Amino acid sequence: MIEGVNKQICSRCIYDDTIPYITFNHEGVCNYCLQYDELNLMYPTGEKGMEYLRQLAATIKEEQKNKKYDVVVGVSGGTDSSYMMYLAKEVLGLRVLAAHFDNTWNSKTAVENIRCVTEKLGIDLYTHVVDNEEYSDIFHSFLKASVPDIDTPSDLALATVHYMACRKFGVKYIFEGHSFRTEGISPHGWFYMDAKYIESVQKKFGSKKIKSLPSLWMSSWLKWIVVDKIKKIRPLYYLDYNKEAVKDFLTATYGWQYYGGHHMENRTAYFTNNYWLPKKFGYDLRYCEFSALVRSGQWTRETALEEIKKEKPFDPQILQEIYKRLGLTEAGFAGLMALPNKSYRDYKTYKKTFERLRWFFYILVKANLVPLSFYLKYTKSYDQ
Repeated sequence: MIEGVNKQICSRCIYDDTIPYITFNHEGVCNYCLQYDELNLMYPTGEKGMEYLRQLAATIKEEQKNKKYDVVVGVSGGTDSSYMMYLAKEVLGLRVLAAHFDNTWNSKTAVENIRCVTEKLGIDLYTHVVDNEEYSDIFHSFLKASVPDIDTPSDLALATVHYMACRKFGVKYIFEGHSFRTEGISPHGWFYMDAKYIESVQKKFGSKKIKSLPSLWMSSWLKWIVVDKIKKIRPLYYLDYNKEAVKDFLTATYGWQYYGGHHMENRTAYFTNNYWLPKKFGYDLRYCEFSALVRSGQWTRETALEEIKKEKPFDPQILQEIYKRLGLTEAGFAGLMALPNKSYRDYKTYKKTFERLRWFFYILVKANLVPLSFYLKYTKSYDQ
């Protein structure tokens, strides 16, 4: 056990006792590390992992042989989704349709990354662009709601666009570029998302109706996964995935450019992760990323403890863009920052419904129709 000033820190990663719902065993190892170990056993890497992906690709090719595309890959211009296109097409030999949600706040680097990688790989791109005034109003509503999950409308819309692309082209598989070995396991209670939550916040604080923003309503979602049998797969779970090596590969092979940090390819995500969360809520997502790199052996714990001391980078021009696009003054923005902090529990959501249907979602997880991360975070009650 290692203790800081009034803090107990996990003896293995860098999570401490300020992390929600954290516990430590007799060796001082936190429950999130133990959860990582369980996932590590469930998703083998090396030759076993590649064999699983090869067999999966063969199954997909057979099921999709009469369709134009084999798989939909969600893309953002970031490292993981860019590599996912390469993996799906060049390594697994699948016919790929890239799917992108444009919330009109993409960085120029992200836009160029999507263009250069899809063009050089010969991959078609399906994009849904939200009305910019509508999205600005929704984003402003979430600031007024004073919750941490202000980028939820984008995150959920992206997931919805994946299903929309599948539905349009008769595709049964979605590849997501996420790895618990590099991105980590976000603490329960830090973030939440569902369509009812977005509607609730927008009805209370917004001035526009939701029209162009894709919403993952539970009825539509269940139809897509239960009736249409659209499966969501995370292939990086089966790879010894080293993000730094992947960045170098993408740059050398496709002219891809690094955008400065985790989730910095989009300006609302950049603002959320590098300003709103740390300054208003005291959340630093680097704890998730750095702890993951320690658990997977890519970093030492000492390196992570030193790196976390460094101040998060922030481009002040992002604030100026937010002021302009949302019609805010500095005083108005300061007023939003000063509002009492709230959470999804203060608004209408599907959370209790998810908890009641925990048994049902467990079945869907076993059928690869719902990610295990959804089951762990959304169907268990953390209110007590």
